[in-house]
Amino acid sequence: MKRSTLLLVALLALAFLTSLAAGKVWIGPADWFADTANGWIMAELRLPRAILGASVGAVLGLSGAVLQGYLRNPLADPTVVGVSSSAALGGVIAILLGVSGLAMFGFAMAGAAISVALLVALAGRSGGPLGFILAGMVLATLSGSLTALLISMAPNPFATSEIIAWMMGALTDRTMDDVARALPFMVLGSVILLLTARSLDALTLGEDAARSMGVEPDRLRWQIALGTGLAVGASVAVTGVVGFVGLIVPHFIRRIVGERPSATLIPSAIGGAILTLAADSAVRLLPGAGEVRLGIAMAAIGAPFFFLLLTRIRREPA
Repeated sequence: MKRSTLLLVALLALAFLTSLAAGKVWIGPADWFADTANGWIMAELRLPRAILGASVGAVLGLSGAVLQGYLRNPLADPTVVGVSSSAALGGVIAILLGVSGLAMFGFAMAGAAISVALLVALAGRSGGPLGFILAGMVLATLSGSLTALLISMAPNPFATSEIIAWMMGALTDRTMDDVARALPFMVLGSVILLLTARSLDALTLGEDAARSMGVEPDRLRWQIALGTGLAVGASVAVTGVVGFVGLIVPHFIRRIVGERPSATLIPSAIGGAILTLAADSAVRLLPGAGEVRLGIAMAAIGAPFFFLLLTRIRREPA
């Protein structure tokens, strides 16, 4: 294992342990397994929160690296292909219908599944990366518009408040039941995305060269859409929308491991987990009675980064 990967793993372990301990009340390792109130908080709240934080960050970082490699666009992230917004739309429908828990998770995953089917259908057999990203933008815009329409049609202010709070994204009050629902889909989706590594490397030589090396564009497109739908759809279904992780992390990782797409996948997953855990720990430590939503914190981090990235791209010679 490379030294850079070992360093990332060490930082991930540190971020995970910090996530377990951090909060308005710090819980030291001596109380983690104790039969006390702190031990209960650890088992019922802190541990599932840390597991979900690491898992959600990992799938967002991984999917961002895959999409940037496939689309050959440094601005690509999971929100570009419409999966996040479609899963969010499913969740909003569930809230308006008054369902929660497993049923809400099912609605959000159904929204992600429909978006995957539409994404591949709209991209077409010969659309290539450009058709894929245009189809994703159409889906993201449509899902966002329908979500806004449903919010405006909410029957009461309480439903509107619940929808907005859920869409901001958070790991608050998640349990091991949420982990059990989401983790299998995240793992399966991540495996599918990791299997694209060789094809993404071949695409750096051009699509014709990739075809000559045995890459099947249609199959690759399905793999990316399905893997993103499963992994990102499950993360949105259980935490709401957490943005910018898939945009930010691959850029930092490429500075460490190089530009080869396959080399960025696993480090991007680890980096995404580190960033999400660190941000979630930070929102718990901010002063105030409540917590800043994780999605808001990531937007505060991601928006300046996005601006700096756009500025750098504009300054590069054509």
